[in-house]
This record gives sequence, structure tokens and C-alpha cells, in this order.
Amino acid sequence: MVAYILRSIGLGILTAAVVVLSVPSLRVHLFPSQQESEPSDIGTLQLSFNEAVRKAAPAVVNIYSRKYTEDNRTKLSTQGLGSGVIVSEKGYIITNYHVIAQADQVIVALQDGRVAAAQLVGKDRRTDIAVLRIEGTNLPVIPQSPDYSPQVGDVVLAIGNPYNLGQTTTFGIISATGRSSISADGRQAFIQTDAAINEGNSGGALVNTQGELVGINTASFQQATDLETYGISFAIPYRLAKKIMEKIIADGRVIRGYIGIDGQDVSSVASRLLGSEHVGGIIVLGVDPNGPAYKAGFKAQDIIIKIDGHKLNGRDSVMDIVTDLRPGTTINVEIIRKGKSISLPVTVAEDTRE
Repeated sequence: MVAYILRSIGLGILTAAVVVLSVPSLRVHLFPSQQESEPSDIGTLQLSFNEAVRKAAPAVVNIYSRKYTEDNRTKLSTQGLGSGVIVSEKGYIITNYHVIAQADQVIVALQDGRVAAAQLVGKDRRTDIAVLRIEGTNLPVIPQSPDYSPQVGDVVLAIGNPYNLGQTTTFGIISATGRSSISADGRQAFIQTDAAINEGNSGGALVNTQGELVGINTASFQQATDLETYGISFAIPYRLAKKIMEKIIADGRVIRGYIGIDGQDVSSVASRLLGSEHVGGIIVLGVDPNGPAYKAGFKAQDIIIKIDGHKLNGRDSVMDIVTDLRPGTTINVEIIRKGKSISLPVTVAEDTRE
């Protein structure tokens, strides 16, 4: 009797399952949550960066550089235009040096309609960074994240004032990082993007999808090389721009350390042949005869592996460490010369090169 009842229940459940699978409309009523989680019309889905633009755009300003006319030293005329980014509620603005290089007066126009004459706090020709300051209350400040690290493929938005058309936002991705080939000395690393950067965009903001500052737009490949190209633009990384700004605010200019060596990274092949302690080191190719390194006894073909006990991570890390040191500081540099480890004390000088 029990077996008969169980068999009947099993047959009933099986029959119900077959009916549910055969009639889709029954599944809608039995599993409503599944139906609700699926979009009924793919056309209703939208991808928008409006929130990022809304956060960042108010802090991106239009910059007009004015210059006295040659025939009338009392009359100012607008000679150039660009963009800038308010990065502090105290009114500090980061822009490109070339935007204000020839200006006798700089006018800043905010997106809320306010206009102000800007004070030039300082400039740095080498990195193409200038810092301005304006007076005002409730100034919009662009979101900033010290933890964000730009990666190839990240979506970015370029905000600025191209050709004085008014604030414009263009869209793209980060195409590459660490691009140094267009810099004057081959040392400064840029972010490359395919977001359009045109005349007037210089000094504007490159932001991520959270509206956070990624870099300061500085040039298109066409502007840098006079070649007619599209989709290749460059921005100064936010971390570098912020570091330069802080130096300018502190000292009125950028004070860089200098020891007077040129070198190249130890290749991975060479490091395997020479030993693991050479990983991250650099080979000295030349020594400035008037620089501190020459006086300290450095020679070509020396391999620098540590500075003040800290291991290195290639040529760029050496440049970063040295330029951040205050002139007059003495550091101990560990080198390998003809297979022997030597420590040389070097007194850092000031880098006076443009």
C-alpha cells in the first residue's frame, strides 16, 4: 500500500515537471524573480558617463592668456586659450606651462559664470606644468584619488575648451602608459589616450569613469610632431602634476636634485648572467665631469644597485629618487665595479638645467 502511494506521488511530480517545461507561460508565474531580472528590451539598456562628467566638469576652467600690444603698453589683448583644473578649495589651478608662457595677464572663467584674474604661483618648463591661484568661495574641486593607477584599457574622458567652443567632453581609453618619446629630454613619461585633445584642451582634465583626475591633457601627437594623425594624444600623469604643484607652492619653483650621471637599465638577460643583486640596477653610461658623481669617483660601466640601502627599480626610479632629494643632501650609492661591491658617498647638487 505504501509503495503504491509513493509510486503515485512520483508519477505526479514527473508529470507536473513535464507540463511546466512544455508550457513557458507557466514558468513565468512559477519563477517571477527570474523573469524580472532579465531585461525585456535590450534597447532600454544605456551606458552613460554623465555622473563622472557631472562630478569633474565644474572644476575644469577656461583659461585666456592676455598680452600687452606692442604699440600700446596699456592695452591687453587675448593671445591664447587653454584649460585648467581646480585641484584645491584654496583656489589652486593646474594647467600647462605653454598655455600661459607668453601671458602678461591670465583670466580664468568658471563654468558657473564667474570670471577672475589669476595669480601665477609658479611654473616648470621641463614638465610643462604651471600653477595658478584665484580667489573665490565655494570653488568646485575635481575629485582626486591617490590610490588610482592608470592602466591600459581604462576608459577616460578628456574635458576642456577646444577652439574656444565651450566646455567639451571627449571619450576614449588609455592606450599606453610611460610614453617618454615625445618629451624634450626623453625622461618624462606621459599617458597616451585616444580621447581627442585639440587646441584649447591643453591644461584640461583627463578623468576616469568615477570623475577622478587621471592626468592633465597636454598635447596630441599632431601638435607634438606636425604629422597629421588621429587618436594619439598625451596627458601628464596626475601624480607627477600633483608633485610638481606641491614643489611650486612650497618653493615658488621646482628644486631638483642632481648627481650628474646617465645610464640604462640592466637587461633581464644581463641580470641573470651577473646575479640577482643586479635586478633593477642601472649601468652608468656617462658621468658629467662637473657633477657630484664625478667628484665622488663614479666611472662609466659602474652598475648602481642601491641608494641609501634601498634597492632600485630601473633608470626611472633612480631619476625619481635623485630629483626628489634636496641639494646638499649626502647619499650613499652602492655600485658594482669589476665584480666588487663599493659604496660611494655623493653630495647632491641642484639641477639647474631647463
